[in-house]
Amino acid sequence: MNATVDKPARVLMIEDDLRVGRVNRALVESIPGFVVIAQAETIRKGREMVRALEPDLLLVDVYLPDGSGLDLVKELRDEGRRFEAILITAASDLDSVHQALSEGAIDYLIKPFRQPRLREALGRFLREDGAPKPAVTQTCIDNLLGHHGVESLPKGLDPQTLERVRGALDGAEEALSAEEVGNHVGLSRVSAWRYLEYLDECGATESVVTYGGVGRPTKRYRAVKP
Repeated sequence: MNATVDKPARVLMIEDDLRVGRVNRALVESIPGFVVIAQAETIRKGREMVRALEPDLLLVDVYLPDGSGLDLVKELRDEGRRFEAILITAASDLDSVHQALSEGAIDYLIKPFRQPRLREALGRFLREDGAPKPAVTQTCIDNLLGHHGVESLPKGLDPQTLERVRGALDGAEEALSAEEVGNHVGLSRVSAWRYLEYLDECGATESVVTYGGVGRPTKRYRAVKP
């Protein structure tokens, strides 16, 4: 769906907090290329509206009075409905983040978020036609999604090196140690360990401790597949 000012993206908001809904609706409608066609406060009503109105974009909360916005997105996709979704929620647990991304959500915003952050998510929908970007804090999610301009990485880490470390893990057939990753991307073991621990904290890796015959246990990391 290529939204334009003449043919704006049709947005359905599913949010039970009326104050948040008013604020977000005003922001969405202030941006050329979007029109809010309806608002729902429950899963049941949201489901009915999606089926009746066929929106291009959902802005949906995760925790709603009668169920999960994540489950609703999955249910509607399983029906073969075509839309994009931005999750707006207080949920910051890794399971919610991973489920949202696995269901193809184009962004995941944790309340309370700054209005420019929602504006950026909407702008990305227009620029990229809603294509997903294959990512607990908002910083972790933003950096794992590649939104480096929103918030910075922890001091001493940079996005280019982070991508190289992730690339090393993505291309490996088995879990790697910090020393092995460092050798692959040209970092010291300690520097590689810092990047790996950051990815582990954000849920982008799985880690396991292995015990050899001699010496200390070794922590090894593998990429979490979307």
